[in-house]
Amino acid sequence: MRLATRIQWHSYLVALRFGAVMGAVFGVMAGAVMIKPPLAGALFGAIAGAVDFTFGMTFIGAAEIFLPRTRAGRAIARLPFLVSVFIKATAYFLVVFVQVGGRIGPQVVGFLFGPQVSAQIGAQIDAAFPLGLSIVVGMMVTLLLVMLRQAAQLVGERTFRKIIRGRYRQPRTEERFFLFIDIVGSTPVAEKLGALSVHRYLNRIFQAASDPVDDHDGEVYQYVGDEIVVTWLVPDGRAGAKPLACFFAIEAALAAAAPEFEREFGTVPKLRAALHAGEVVTGEAGGSRRAIVFHGDVMNTTSRIENLTRTLDHPFLVSEDAIVRMQGADAYALKDLGPQSLRGREGQMRVYAAALS
Repeated sequence: MRLATRIQWHSYLVALRFGAVMGAVFGVMAGAVMIKPPLAGALFGAIAGAVDFTFGMTFIGAAEIFLPRTRAGRAIARLPFLVSVFIKATAYFLVVFVQVGGRIGPQVVGFLFGPQVSAQIGAQIDAAFPLGLSIVVGMMVTLLLVMLRQAAQLVGERTFRKIIRGRYRQPRTEERFFLFIDIVGSTPVAEKLGALSVHRYLNRIFQAASDPVDDHDGEVYQYVGDEIVVTWLVPDGRAGAKPLACFFAIEAALAAAAPEFEREFGTVPKLRAALHAGEVVTGEAGGSRRAIVFHGDVMNTTSRIENLTRTLDHPFLVSEDAIVRMQGADAYALKDLGPQSLRGREGQMRVYAAALS
């Protein structure tokens, strides 16, 4: 199973666990208040809540996690924002309606403890929590979860989890790989296609690169104009020379999509890239908008190496500092280009041209 697929399934199972725990907590509080005696109400509420929330998350979580990578999901994503939200909201409303209106949780409780208990619980819930109100609460909870999902996607799921856990609340020193990927010739494409079409062009490239990045355990740090910045902690990227493999996997994904690019945009994207590694300081920064940022010479140096691809006429350059930190780099064709002067740096740095063997 591809790493990207494993990550999707892991996210899905996390969503199911989160739904079960959240439902159980909500059920304990609501059950203890609405159902008599309170202890039994808390038990029944925990079971019913866990079942209800897990049922909803089974379908909604699958739609949020798996659908975007399908043809239908990409088609929905290309629709106007309000239209795509309406489609999702309608589908999720049906799930919540079946979940709440069908009293699936209380029915499971009835199955476990008998129909008489189920009927008694159902009557007390109906009295304290009418069906209409239950559906409204269900929709609000669903909306909250979807908004959290959207927020996580904006900054990256791993980055979002790190912010939630406070991992980088205090800055820390880390060794990281940085892969800078530049789309060649985007300026002429922009002049030919116009701003709106070039946005779709770049977005399609970024989408094509997404799976290879996930497959090789990388994190997209940011998109800067027509450039993608991907990073790995050195221990995560060392085995199998993942940063090297990632770039060639992105090239392969774009090559596979070349007919589609040619048909829609009249051009096929080409890439230039640079890979470097070293020590950075990682921490949260910002006020009203917070982000995880990397400070250190490694970022500037990687950018300078990427600039060398133009003068040295090699599309993919790798620093010696990156090569010595990887295992399995000898599986690729590495051409020693010798020490090179980088703009803004006093000393020279040895770089290699990388290609598939």
